[in-house]
Amino acid sequence: MWIFELFGKPFVYIFKALPEVGRFFIFYGKLFPLFFTPPYRGREVVRHMETIGVQSWGVISLTAIFTGMIEAIQLYSGFKQFGAENFMGYTIFVSITKELGPVFATLMVISRAISAMSAELGTMRVTEQIDAIDILGLDSREYLLIPRIIATTISVPMLVILFDFLANGSAFIISAYVLELNPTTYEQVIQRLISFSDIYTGVIKSIAFGFVIALIGAYVGYFTKGGAKGVGESTTKAVVLSSVSLFAVNYLFSSLFFVMGY
Repeated sequence: MWIFELFGKPFVYIFKALPEVGRFFIFYGKLFPLFFTPPYRGREVVRHMETIGVQSWGVISLTAIFTGMIEAIQLYSGFKQFGAENFMGYTIFVSITKELGPVFATLMVISRAISAMSAELGTMRVTEQIDAIDILGLDSREYLLIPRIIATTISVPMLVILFDFLANGSAFIISAYVLELNPTTYEQVIQRLISFSDIYTGVIKSIAFGFVIALIGAYVGYFTKGGAKGVGESTTKAVVLSSVSLFAVNYLFSSLFFVMGY
């Protein structure tokens, strides 16, 4: 019997999750028109951009620098065996701008900002602050969720661009001054082989990443229940669901760009 239990548990969890997925899409289906309806809370968007974007520069920068350094060292061993060290620069550039930059930067935003967003909204829910906002005549969804979603959608692509710049810069420094590759050749190969699609595909993906993780983090936090314990559970849930959704969306976009020839 334990065999049936082992193989049956995943299906039980999936069927339990389906109603929640339906509520998620219904909730945002009703909320979507509010994105285009006044009042437009620009001040709130900017405030959350400062929290989500500017305050994430430090962790994004450190992650980017070490990612570029590791990428250069790891690729050098493989490329040297085939005498193809001159192509390292382009390979590193494409891998960072198309995949590593958008994914790693978004993961850092999830761990630093989305977790905080969910915890903040969850605390407001369990302390009845959200109920108080609704009683005052404001739409708590429009006041609390939309500025955070817009701010995250704008901030993530900007952080990805910062990540790409720093990661490629650190990879170049390691390649030229530690691995002793010719810096001129390194740059020339990148300039000769690079195309605009190598850059904008990653930025497009990062916009979708920011939007999706913000939807999940805001939704989970907004519907928190169970007091302090519930806030902790919602924070964990937001991070896990956002991270898994990030990789799922990344696969969809990577497949789409592959079919389109990008």
